[in-house]
Amino acid sequence: MIDRRRAGIAALLLTGTAALLPLVNQAAEPKRAAAPRPALSVTLIQPQPTVLARRIPANGNIAAWQEASVGTEANGLRLAEVHVNVGDVVKKGQVLATFAADTTLAQVAQIRAAVVEAEATAADAAANAERARGLQSTGALSESVINQYLTAERTAKARLEAQRAAARAQQLRLGQTRVLAPDNGVISARSATVGAVLPAGQELFRLIRKGRLEWRAEVPASDLATLRPGTRASITPAGGTPIPGTVRVVAPTVDPQTRNGLVYVDLPAPGSARAGMFARGEFEVGSSNALTLPQSAVQMREGFSYVWRVDAESKVRQTKVEVGRRAGDRIEVIGLDPNVRVVESGVGFLGDGDLVRVVDRPAAAASGAATPRAAPRPGTVAPANAAGTR
Repeated sequence: MIDRRRAGIAALLLTGTAALLPLVNQAAEPKRAAAPRPALSVTLIQPQPTVLARRIPANGNIAAWQEASVGTEANGLRLAEVHVNVGDVVKKGQVLATFAADTTLAQVAQIRAAVVEAEATAADAAANAERARGLQSTGALSESVINQYLTAERTAKARLEAQRAAARAQQLRLGQTRVLAPDNGVISARSATVGAVLPAGQELFRLIRKGRLEWRAEVPASDLATLRPGTRASITPAGGTPIPGTVRVVAPTVDPQTRNGLVYVDLPAPGSARAGMFARGEFEVGSSNALTLPQSAVQMREGFSYVWRVDAESKVRQTKVEVGRRAGDRIEVIGLDPNVRVVESGVGFLGDGDLVRVVDRPAAAASGAATPRAAPRPGTVAPANAAGTR
């Protein structure tokens, strides 16, 4: 009897175990077959054909178009007054400095008196010569005496001309006591010191003629042939805003050391630019077709540029590309199939082979709305924005 009960219990246990096994297997099956979670939800875009301006980048210095050296012509005079300083805008003929004119005025007065004396002597000699000519036919005066009167007349006239020339020279010396601006412009340097006694030729000021500046760009020899007078340029000085310019002349020679040639660019409105500043710039030399992507779709890693394609298994594949010109928030990509679709944003959080979920572009994407993203993988930090760095 007892053996029958034990046999019944064993049969019941075997039956219950057999019934539970399928349920246990069904509970374990989904866990083993669970799909991996996507790293991000992404949208895809294709490169867009665009017409971009072709530009030649260059570096160079900003300098004065022409600089005039303003000095003294008078010798040994004392500088009495200086009327301008660095940065002042001056006009042609404006008085920049004045020398003490006391000595020169005294010399002018002295030479004027000498001129008056020479005029009186010349008049007396002329009268004597005229009388001698009147007596020449009468024989009252010898030929030698008449010649003496005529010679005295010529000598007196020559002395008068010499004194008048000396008077003009002293008048010029008096004018040299005022230093005048040779042209319109801006004072760029001053070495004049009140009280200094200066020799002739000593520089007092430097003047940027007409206030004109130019950019002297160093351009590789291979690009010089594409530049012509009149070519437009955009120059950005250090810490400044872009300045428009126009090519004035291309230098006819190339530096044999650097293989660069100078291109002189006029800056009609220099703005914040100053002579001596370093500046970067670009020359606009036409336009050409290009494939562009938003900058958010291109990632720089280890000095190279990459985009991310999505394969048939929804995994991203890192693809190296070359980048070129920029236009606003778009960048030219070189070496990419125009029909390929790449991840639009969030590429900084992707690695080669990551699984993603492709979603349609939301209606607000055109107005700059962010692309929805899935939760980050375990062990990663949720991205703050789509343009971050991995």
